[in-house]
Amino acid sequence: MYLSELKLWNFRKYGTSEWDLDKPHLIVPLNEGLNVLIGENDSGKTAILDAIKLVLKTHAYEWIKVEDVDFYKDSTKLRIEIIFKGLKIEEAKNFTEWLGWEGEGDNAKPILRLIYEVEIKNDRILPSDIKAGMDETGYPLNAEARDYLRATYLKALRDADNELIAKKNSRVSQILQGHDLFKKKEGQPPHEFEGWFTEVNNKIKDWFEKTEVIGDGKSNKEQIKDVIDKFLQEFIKNSCNSKLQLSDPEIKAILEKISLGIEGARNLGLGTMNRLYMAAELLHLKKEWDGLKLCLIEELEAHLHPQAQMKVVEALQNEKDVQFILTTHSPNLASKVNIENLIICNGNEVYPLKKSETKLEKENYAFLKRFLDVTKSNLFFAKGIIIVEGWAEEILIPAIAERLGYDLTKNEVSIVNVGSTAYLHFAKIFLRNDGKKMNIPISVVTDLDIRPDEHGVFDTAKELGKRNNIKADFQEFNATDVKLEIAKQWTLEWCLFKAPSLSTLFKEAVAKVHSKTDEFKKDQNDSYKPDFQKKLIQKLSKKEGTSHIDKVAVANTLAEKISNNKPILDENDEFLKYLIDAIKHVCGVNGNN
Repeated sequence: MYLSELKLWNFRKYGTSEWDLDKPHLIVPLNEGLNVLIGENDSGKTAILDAIKLVLKTHAYEWIKVEDVDFYKDSTKLRIEIIFKGLKIEEAKNFTEWLGWEGEGDNAKPILRLIYEVEIKNDRILPSDIKAGMDETGYPLNAEARDYLRATYLKALRDADNELIAKKNSRVSQILQGHDLFKKKEGQPPHEFEGWFTEVNNKIKDWFEKTEVIGDGKSNKEQIKDVIDKFLQEFIKNSCNSKLQLSDPEIKAILEKISLGIEGARNLGLGTMNRLYMAAELLHLKKEWDGLKLCLIEELEAHLHPQAQMKVVEALQNEKDVQFILTTHSPNLASKVNIENLIICNGNEVYPLKKSETKLEKENYAFLKRFLDVTKSNLFFAKGIIIVEGWAEEILIPAIAERLGYDLTKNEVSIVNVGSTAYLHFAKIFLRNDGKKMNIPISVVTDLDIRPDEHGVFDTAKELGKRNNIKADFQEFNATDVKLEIAKQWTLEWCLFKAPSLSTLFKEAVAKVHSKTDEFKKDQNDSYKPDFQKKLIQKLSKKEGTSHIDKVAVANTLAEKISNNKPILDENDEFLKYLIDAIKHVCGVNGNN
């Protein structure tokens, strides 16, 4: 079985002033295997995990209860519902009296719904039971049934070193006690560990009580036990005698003497200790039982370098018959996980990227699986996104934005360089089948890609046709926050060449990068030669026998010149307007100038 859906009413940030059981304040659909909650800080990722923990509890000995801060604003009632599907017969038998059914006849499948509703009255949080059933209120779930629904939880700031050492109630001992190999069963003899410890304790007891004197000294008993007993009898009463032993020969006490490490390794670092700790916790998920196999992991990347993060998440992604729900801030993890396993948390909503929820098609998923790398995965954590076709745009747009008074970093804007005209694959991530808007402003910047003749004259009919074709492909985005910005003519470089605000600096950048090209040199009057434009067209057109223009080097040089020379940019410049409008769109929401 797996957790199919989570519903929240007035839980933390997810709430409104209205209470309607037909309209949850948040619905989180989940995958059967891996689920990765991604998003910026305070986007609600932890709230989702905590809601699950409050209902299911965990295998660890930890006190989990509802607190004042769990209620949305001034509300006095919260509700959490969890729906399980995929129950096998041996799992369903544990919840017979609470089950519902989905479908009809022979195709009907069992489902289990848990309900946790908590109220505040007279400034006091009233105790409340976990209930289950398909009606509005449900029926109390007994302790035995609840035990089958416990989750494994790995918190964000894991003190792995402290958790893995031998001590009273150590996490290692708790994990081992939960395993079938250490559970006491009626009618069975004591565990063999208990027999071994009884033997060792008897030997230790005999050693401390040995009265044999060696040489001229005293016996073991005289040197230690008798001294302790003398004081003990004076302090308490004459019949008191001490007992020295390794530990009680009970399995709990014995397991508390066990620590967990790695063979041949000492002084392990935080990253290795964290992976060892995770491996131990996951022992719960591999045992044979008829209960839930669910693991909640908060900030998997904690104390792990990027390559270690990717190894861990790949291992989890390959696990069978186990459900994982993770939170992360890491683009490394986001790039490694299959995109349909991602759930974007933004505002007061969640946006799963599985196939039933988005307008991404099979070819889009296949493309993104190959090309959604660490750098591009920044788009999942940004408050604004500019999708560009190449390095030149990625280099120059921040410099232009700075001159306009927009700080892309302060506005938490990511520039995603897709390296081609394949921007639709990335933009479609933000198109939903449910019609929900993600409220993330996105600008797509693209070239027109209609070349002029050698004299710089364009075929306006071809330009119009190409522009209309690009817009037609983009039509499904018209009612969204994804805006298309097309170059006035041809390419970025041509627009920079023609833009009055930047033309001179652009020519200087080209001349510096291509210093051996005569046509790009100034004449004796310190003016650029008339053939500059013709040569630029040849290089941008990649004419046979002509070397290409180094777009990246030119962009980098121009960006430096913009930063140093601080030109005044005309926001109405028709050749720069598409770039300026793209910047304004993604910064307009926050307005952090």
